[in-house]
Amino acid sequence: MYSDSLANERSHYTIGGSWGGYYWNGMIYSSELDRGFDVLELTPGPQLSANEIAAAKLVKLKEYNPQSQPKLVWPAAFVVVRSYLDQLVRNDGLAADRTTAVSAALDAAEKTSGAARAAALTALAKQVDGYASGANDAARVRMMSGAIKQLAAAEK
Repeated sequence: MYSDSLANERSHYTIGGSWGGYYWNGMIYSSELDRGFDVLELTPGPQLSANEIAAAKLVKLKEYNPQSQPKLVWPAAFVVVRSYLDQLVRNDGLAADRTTAVSAALDAAEKTSGAARAAALTALAKQVDGYASGANDAARVRMMSGAIKQLAAAEK
């Protein structure tokens, strides 16, 4: 039996929710049923570092269609390498002494320029390649090495 109390209870509920959220050029856009259109920005926290956010913002798309699934390509940048490093630290993907060494080498390389920077980064990439075999997350270590190589090539 449909009672007035049940009707009153249902009137307290609001139908809402996001139809979908899409990341585009540094922001998250969501069409929300109850509020309308939401625009959100990521902030650093325990599961997302400032480096990861800054690296994500480097990718700029002129047009976006979520069904097209465009390939995202990050440019050569120190923050991209540091985002991989942050992930390895957060997930214990590489021993702490090695992540500390990579961080120090990145800091030193960033203070140089030109051929000196390219040489420092090339040496670091070779060192990181050697770390992959003993890493808990060897695939991510290899991706970090690739980002370091890309950065070194950009300096030549």
